[in-house]
Amino acid sequence: ECIAAGGNAIAVQMDLRDEDSVKKAFEAGAKEFGGIDVLVNNASAIHIEPTETIAMKRYDLMHSINGRGTFMASKLAIPHLKKSDNAHILTLSPPLDTTLGNPLWFKLTGTAYITAKVAMSLQVMGLSEELRRDGIAVNALWPRTTIATAAVKNMLGGDEMINKSRTPEIMGDAAHAIFCSSPKHNTGQFWVDDEVMVGTGVHDLSKYRVKEDVAEHELIPDFFV
Repeated sequence: ECIAAGGNAIAVQMDLRDEDSVKKAFEAGAKEFGGIDVLVNNASAIHIEPTETIAMKRYDLMHSINGRGTFMASKLAIPHLKKSDNAHILTLSPPLDTTLGNPLWFKLTGTAYITAKVAMSLQVMGLSEELRRDGIAVNALWPRTTIATAAVKNMLGGDEMINKSRTPEIMGDAAHAIFCSSPKHNTGQFWVDDEVMVGTGVHDLSKYRVKEDVAEHELIPDFFV
């Protein structure tokens, strides 16, 4: 699809839990494109269940992908990003203030999942300070509403929730806007997708609704926002 749209792309099979696998993926990307400018930490595992009943293998999977995977990918990307004139790490994780400020989310989603996601957000804070002097921007991005993805459909609410969601394009457009910003002046931020779009001058967000006849106030707010 990227090539058909006029771009260039390669597909690399990778296990985010295996260090050598991640290293080889970065090496393949750098060789193909002459370097790496952007890392998007998008991979995430979700399983919502109370602490008392959740299997430890599910806990281990979420934390190995969400927290450890984000950390390892960021770590291995740094040498490549230091060579870039427009280096960005963007992690899809929730704002810390609204997440930790509302204990209800722990009750609704379970401690195992929410701590796996918050680990990603904490890394945004830490890495943004670590890499500030290197001119590498580190930010987070999270949706205002639920997004029409397979995870939302299969695990959270089916077609009814999908119909009251926004499309993934709003996250893609918001990410693109962040990558076009200055790494030195835009780092350590926890962005929400519609705030980014309004900041770029896009005030009509209706094109991002799955169903045109669903009003903005009928959209389902995402967890953590």
